[in-house]
Amino acid sequence: MCGRYVAVHSPRELAKEFDVVRITVEGSMEPDYNVAPTKPVLAVLTRERRAETDEEGGEGARVPERQLRMLRWGLVPSWAKDPSIGNRLINARVETAPDKPSFRKAFAKRRCILPALGFYEWEQVGAEDAAEEGGGKGAKAGKPYKQPYFIHRPDDATLAMAGLYELWRDPEREREDPDAWLWSATVLTTQATDEAGRIHDRAPLLVPAEAYDAWLDPEPPEDTDLRELLVPATTGMRADPVSTAVNNVRNNGPQLIQPALEVPDRPVELR
Repeated sequence: MCGRYVAVHSPRELAKEFDVVRITVEGSMEPDYNVAPTKPVLAVLTRERRAETDEEGGEGARVPERQLRMLRWGLVPSWAKDPSIGNRLINARVETAPDKPSFRKAFAKRRCILPALGFYEWEQVGAEDAAEEGGGKGAKAGKPYKQPYFIHRPDDATLAMAGLYELWRDPEREREDPDAWLWSATVLTTQATDEAGRIHDRAPLLVPAEAYDAWLDPEPPEDTDLRELLVPATTGMRADPVSTAVNNVRNNGPQLIQPALEVPDRPVELR
C-alpha cells in the first residue's frame, strides 16, 4: 500500500511540468515530507469547462481543461453518508477498482495524477536482524520492528502516481455553497514485484508521461484499457532506509528522507 508520501513541488512547478492550464489552489504550499491520510494534497486532473462565448456570441461549448486542484487524501464516494469513510480509502487496488462500488465511477470518469517526490514503505525486521541493524526503539532491545524506507527515483524526478478522485456533497449545506463540496482522492496500487516485494507486497502505480492525456481524459475511447497505461513504482527506483521518526505524523522536514546511517547496508535498487 501507499500510506505516506513526500510532496515538495510548488503549484507553479507542477503546473509547468504537467502542462496545467488552470491552477485552482489559493496561496502557497509548504513542502510536506510526511503526507498522511486526510491531509490536503495536490492533484492534476482534467475537467470540462464552458467557453465564455462562441463565434456568434452565444453560450460556448464545453471544452476539457487540465487543472491543478487541492484534494483531501482518502476518497469519499458520492453516496457516502459522511466523509469518515475516506479514512479507510487511501488506496485502491487496480485489480478490483473498476468494479468496486467505492471506486467504480471514479475509475470510469475521474482519474487524476498525484505528484510526489517519493513514498514510504515499511519492512518487518525480525528479532535477529533488529539486534544487529538498529533504526528504532524495538531494534535497540533486539525486538522485531518495522523499518521505514523512502522509495524514490535516483535522480529525484517527480513520481506521477495514478489516482482517482471524487466529489462528495455535504447534505446539510446548500448545493451552491462552495464549502458543500469535498474533493478527495485515492492512490492506485498493484502487487509489488522483485526487491520491492520484500519491503511491502503492494506498490503505487505510476502514469508515464506519454500516457498523461489518455489517463486524465474523462471520456477515453471505449477500446482503451486504462490499466495497461500504468506501471508499478518499482522499476528503476531506489529504496533508502530512513529513521523511524517518519512513523509519527507530527514529524516533518527534509531530515525524514535522509538515509539512516545506522543501517548502512540496506539500500535497495529496484530494477
